Amino acid sequence: FRIGTSRFAANQSIAMTHAEAADRAVFLSAELHRHNRLYYVEARPVISDKDFDVLLRELQDIEARFPDLLTPDSPTQRVGGAALEGFTQIRHAVPMMSLDNTYSEEELTAFFARVQKGLGREQVACVIEPKVDGVAISVRYENGMLKHGVTRGDGTTGDDVTNNLKTINTLPLRLPKDGPQTFEVRGEVFMPKAGFAKLNQEREEAGESLFANPRNSTAGTLKLLDPKIVAKRPLDIVFYGLADASGLPIESQNDVRKLLEAAGLPKSNLLWQADSAEGLLKAIRELDEQRKALPYETDGAVIKVNAFTDQRELGVTSKAPRWAIAYKYQPEQAETKILAVDIQVGRTGALTPVARLEPVFVSGSTVSNATLHNFEEIERKDIRVGDRVIIEKAGEIIPAVVSVKTEKRDGSEQLIVPPTHCPVCGTGVH
Repeated sequence: FRIGTSRFAANQSIAMTHAEAADRAVFLSAELHRHNRLYYVEARPVISDKDFDVLLRELQDIEARFPDLLTPDSPTQRVGGAALEGFTQIRHAVPMMSLDNTYSEEELTAFFARVQKGLGREQVACVIEPKVDGVAISVRYENGMLKHGVTRGDGTTGDDVTNNLKTINTLPLRLPKDGPQTFEVRGEVFMPKAGFAKLNQEREEAGESLFANPRNSTAGTLKLLDPKIVAKRPLDIVFYGLADASGLPIESQNDVRKLLEAAGLPKSNLLWQADSAEGLLKAIRELDEQRKALPYETDGAVIKVNAFTDQRELGVTSKAPRWAIAYKYQPEQAETKILAVDIQVGRTGALTPVARLEPVFVSGSTVSNATLHNFEEIERKDIRVGDRVIIEKAGEIIPAVVSVKTEKRDGSEQLIVPPTHCPVCGTGVH
């Protein structure tokens, strides 16, 4: 068989016997999984998009001719079929707990002191990773096949969003045969910065309201009941934790990373090791500098005790583990001036006020406008044209006005009055 040609394309599949089609389908599926991994995970494709599409179309034709050859992990199933009527619920094998948060280096030091006291020793090995600003997910593989993906839900039971997760090209539907085959891992679904910016640009051009930040748009996308719509959204995934790996020699967070590597699952490339409070502080400061270059949004660092034996000895509270904590970074803010307020008209006719700002540099880029969300928000914050205001990027993407420096008013500021007519068509506002 020759890859990259249409020798076995649609008309050829009709002439195949069932046995020939079965062999060819197995071959094509393996090749397409391999090329997906090379392209999306390893970033080193070896065939063109056109050649990939030829192989995918051939497999689609075979499956259409012989429906019994369609398998749940087929590369053709990346985009699900019919829309769902609703999500089914799946109970987590191990509860998905939240993490305690802190914005204070002093509280982080106090956390480590509690760990030292709980274990009765000075040095305790910990790992530090970026806290991805996305949606928590638990993914299970059985016998090398993706079984299901479940949202956190209430921590005990979550929504089965497997069909939506299948649209994520970096998530394997089938695992490498030389790696672990049955386990459940925890991760975060997110929308990359570049993909989020492109999605919002497309929505703006279509006259649709913009998404506030990548996390909200990710959460909303996972709740969609039509996987075909989900497939048009640029979702991605990264893994960081373990729920279940019965029978596998996993005894630490570092072992979890080895498991992810062997299974071909995406994980963070940034990792720090520390066994002292000073080491933890050094790590979170270095991460704060390096996280700005990551392709996804982060809002903090996650610190975990490395050894599972230590984790079990420290235990958990009713809500969170005592062996882990999330250190949250303060959002970057800047002061600027509102020069004017424009009214943006959405495709549905919704009117959204947008502040035009004196350009200011914040969170890595120059900002010249910010959403004011709605006129109720303007009234609540008493925002006026000419005001000096504090802005920050919500989710470090969309600029928003946080507060007004009322003490800097000189009397020239102007109230922002809701329009009575549409600025585009002149229709009265209801």
